[in-house]
Amino acid sequence: MVRPDFEELELDKLAEKLANEIWYILKQWDAFDQEKMGKQIVRSADNVCTNIAEGRGRYNFQDNRRFVKIARVSL
Repeated sequence: MVRPDFEELELDKLAEKLANEIWYILKQWDAFDQEKMGKQIVRSADNVCTNIAEGRGRYNFQDNRRFVKIARVSL
């Protein structure tokens, strides 16, 4: 059985949609709020997709599970 690419996972699609929505919302904030809070929120949202992708690149279940847990913490 072949493992699907992470782009095919519903979880990755939802995480990417969430990150895009957050970017859209933060564009409407003033510069001070974007600088102080916005950057951290954006990094957390982007880390969800990044950790899912990195976990899928691992070849054992334990590593994959560890990266999915990290993604959950970023949420």
